[in-house]
Amino acid sequence: MRILIAEDEKKLAGFIQQGLTQAGYLTEVCHDGSEALEMAIKNEFDLILLDLMLPGINGFDFLKNLRTFGAETPVIIISAIADSRQVVQGLDLGAVDYIRKPFEWDELLARIRTVSRFSGSKGQQKIRIEDLEIDVPSRKVKRGEVEIELTSKEFVLLEYLVRNANLVLTKNQLLENAWNMNFDPESNIVEVYMHQLRKKIDKGFDPQLIKTVIGAGYMLKGEKQQT
Repeated sequence: MRILIAEDEKKLAGFIQQGLTQAGYLTEVCHDGSEALEMAIKNEFDLILLDLMLPGINGFDFLKNLRTFGAETPVIIISAIADSRQVVQGLDLGAVDYIRKPFEWDELLARIRTVSRFSGSKGQQKIRIEDLEIDVPSRKVKRGEVEIELTSKEFVLLEYLVRNANLVLTKNQLLENAWNMNFDPESNIVEVYMHQLRKKIDKGFDPQLIKTVIGAGYMLKGEKQQT
């Protein structure tokens, strides 16, 4: 799940980003409303965490423009504003939830999981390739009848591979989308994680799903199944 954090309080934004990254989510941060809107329109996010009092354009104008451009990304408002009229205004403009600052961390995670389950009900909940099944909201993985335990980062990597099944993914693409990192030719983090993932997903199973495409990258190859 890829989340855009639109928050001008840099310390709070960093705290949220660190916590969500540790929980296995991909995150990007923006401190300006206009820049956040441009990012939200040009990139594919699964969720936006939105402060209302942003520089550039405020959260209400962000929501108006987001829907005008046809983007349907779910938005959770995170704001210190307690006026019920403004809460209602934000929800009427298309936000799916509203959390008042200061908030409990577990509450934020629970709200995010709720949005994830709702989004999953529209067809993204479970993904199957051959006999491999991943349940995105619950973060559970099975190969046949065998449940497979993955770390948060392994799950993010597998989800990205599965959503792009039968496409060759470069090391740079994997770093950007599973780690939010730029390409580093000296880093072997992709090779290490792909080796670990292969041992869990492919070892003892047939067919072998994860392929190395020499000189190009990696591919998860298999027939997509209806769920």
